[in-house]
Amino acid sequence: MSSQYGKKLKISIFGQSHSPAIGVNIEGLPAGIKIDSEKLHTFLKRRRPGNNNTSTTRTEEDIPEFLSGLVDGITCGAPLTAIIRNTDTRSSDYREFRDIPRPSHADYTAHIKFGGFQDASGGGHFSGRLTAPLCIAGGICIQILQKLGIVINARILQIGNVCGTDEEMMLEIFKAKEKGDSIGGIIECEAVGLPVGLGDPIFDGIENRIASIIFGIPGVKGIEFGSGFEGAARKGSENNDGFYMDGNTIKTETNNSGGILGGITNGMPVIFRTAFKPTPSIGIEQNSVNLSKSENTTIKINGRHDPCIVPRAVPCVEAAAAIALYDAYLDNSTVLQGDIN
Repeated sequence: MSSQYGKKLKISIFGQSHSPAIGVNIEGLPAGIKIDSEKLHTFLKRRRPGNNNTSTTRTEEDIPEFLSGLVDGITCGAPLTAIIRNTDTRSSDYREFRDIPRPSHADYTAHIKFGGFQDASGGGHFSGRLTAPLCIAGGICIQILQKLGIVINARILQIGNVCGTDEEMMLEIFKAKEKGDSIGGIIECEAVGLPVGLGDPIFDGIENRIASIIFGIPGVKGIEFGSGFEGAARKGSENNDGFYMDGNTIKTETNNSGGILGGITNGMPVIFRTAFKPTPSIGIEQNSVNLSKSENTTIKINGRHDPCIVPRAVPCVEAAAAIALYDAYLDNSTVLQGDIN
C-alpha cells in the first residue's frame, strides 16, 4: 500500500484530514527503548497548526494517544500504534470541491482514481494533516538516533527567491498572504554522526530511501543531495571530494557528495535540500471545471490555509529523514549497532 514505508522499520499512516482521528502504526522497533514523551510533544508542537500568523488558523493540540507498543513509556516489542484526535475540523469549507477540483490539488486525480468516493474534506488522505503521525514516528526515531550519536537538523534555506535572514524570509510570506496568494521555498537537512556503510547500491541507496519518504510529504516537488544540480555545472576536478586521514579516521576534504557514495554513507554529514511548491489553496480566483456539468468555471478558495507550508514542514523533513536513516541502520548487517536502551 502507498501509505506504508520501510523494510525493517515499517510504518503505516492512516486517517483523513477531517476524520475523527489520524494515526500511525510502527512495526520493527526494538523492545526496551524509553521514549521521552515531553521531547516528543515539543517536537510535534513545531509542526502543529495555529502556532503563529504564518500558518493556518486551524487549531489542533496534536497530543498523541498510544494504543499499543509502550509500557510505562518503554517499547515492549509489540507494534506501536498512536493516534491524534481531530478536534477543529470545518468540513463545510470543502463541499464544492467534489464538483470543482482545486487547481494543483489532488481533488481531480483522486476523483478519477477513487470514482468520486474520496474524502474531499481538508484534502482527505492527501492532506498535509497526515504529516502529524509522520512526525510521531519520526520524533521517536530522532530520539533513538540521538542515543546512537546521530543528530538530524533541518532549516529554512530559501522562501521564494529570498535566501536571507529569518526576518527577510518571513516577510516574503506576509507579502504573499496580504495578496491572498502563497509562496514556496527550500529546506536543507543535515544528518551528522552516521557510520560508514549504511545503504546499498542501485535501488536501496540512502538517496533512494530518503527521497522516497520525503516525497510522502505533501507539497514536495524536488530533492537534491550534496552539490546537487549545482554540481552538474562543474568539472570533476571541482566537484570531486578528495580523501585525507584525520588521525585514524578517513574523511573527505569537501562534501559535494552529500555524505553518500554509491548509495552508501561515507561518514561525512548527509546533506540534502528539498523544494516545496507554493500552497495551492489561495484566495485569488482561478480557472477550473465543474465535473458534474462538464463545463468550465472559476473557483476562489476560502477557508483556513497556510500561505507557506515551509516553516511547518521543517520538522516533517527531519522526521522523514530520521525514519529513513533508522530503517537503513536496522537493515544494515555490516555496521555494528550500539546500545540504544
